[in-house]
Amino acid sequence: MPSNPIIVQKYGGVCLETPARIRAAASSVADLHGRGHRVVAIVSAMGKTTDELVRMAYQVSPHPNRRELDMLLTTGERISMSLMSMALSDLGVPAISFTGSQAGVMTDGSHSSARILDVRPIRVREELDRGRIVVLAGFQGVNPLTKEITTLGRGGSDTTAVAMAAALKAECCEIIKEVDGVCSADPRIVADAKPLRQLDFASLSEMCFWGAKVLHFRSVELAHSQNVPLVLRKWGGARHSTQVMKEVADMENGKVLAVNSMARIEHVEIDSADLNQGFEKFARHLQQNGLPWPQLLASAFTAEKTRIMMTCDSETLDALLRTLERSKDLRKQRETLSSVSLTCFGGISSDLPYKAVQILQRHGIIADKYVLSSHSVSFFVPVESREAAVMALHSLI
Repeated sequence: MPSNPIIVQKYGGVCLETPARIRAAASSVADLHGRGHRVVAIVSAMGKTTDELVRMAYQVSPHPNRRELDMLLTTGERISMSLMSMALSDLGVPAISFTGSQAGVMTDGSHSSARILDVRPIRVREELDRGRIVVLAGFQGVNPLTKEITTLGRGGSDTTAVAMAAALKAECCEIIKEVDGVCSADPRIVADAKPLRQLDFASLSEMCFWGAKVLHFRSVELAHSQNVPLVLRKWGGARHSTQVMKEVADMENGKVLAVNSMARIEHVEIDSADLNQGFEKFARHLQQNGLPWPQLLASAFTAEKTRIMMTCDSETLDALLRTLERSKDLRKQRETLSSVSLTCFGGISSDLPYKAVQILQRHGIIADKYVLSSHSVSFFVPVESREAAVMALHSLI
């Protein structure tokens, strides 16, 4: 058994939404184990459990302590891991469950948005060598200095899976979702979205940074840097998958691959003498209020004001905006916007922003601004125009 190849599988919350689905997932894991693989199954919380726990936290406290919030939210994955291990045992397959700390996932001390510093999978290896399936709680780790439990932020189970696959030198890391691999747009918005069967890491990272829900962009960057073979496939459908690799042959440079969007972009304005002071005040405000850093998208300084454009999960954004009400120097600057992004293979063509603006205008959508990177162009539009903008720009694919 110790010489058999290791496969890491990550199961999303929808795949584990009910006890029946957990048993079905356990059956799939058991089948893989029966075919001679050593298996580590990373699990998310069941269904909407994390959202429900967050709501509960804000019912007891308008400003929940981030350390205690981490303690609360990690219980969701612990429920999934223990139920999955029970289901495997019931199928006659030896299994054991571990929390992130038990599995050796070492992080920094940032509650709600910790980063993995190291993975020391000593107990995981020992149990795999004994012939057991290891079921591991995703989304969480431990700070080795303080021994505090931490969470990796929304989508953190993906990062757990990739980090564990890298540490174990796994044959493959499979991300198992309720969707058909990666598509050219969200199928819930664009009915004829096309499946993308092969993607390079750079393109997928851009897509995820700008709103694709299939993976957290940090996990894609980690897989790329650690050379982890990555496959995204639909639950129950081995035929439907997306393979992610360093290079994809026979693809046209500049070809538009996908349209993705972010539902909520907020702007914060900070009274400051320059951009540096603006960021110092923002960092201090986050620290004083126990808030994690949001995903920053752009910034500017003019007329003694620093403006920062950002996104994050709604819970964090709501908490941040509430703290601004008590601040003298920081405030919400303008109405909430959405982003719509085009990601291209191998770099965008010079005329793509112009073509996209024309298409949006023909549909009565006026973009507020756009941000350009080597692989993507992102437009910022009114919230109510987001889905119409996604459907309109999908015509470029």
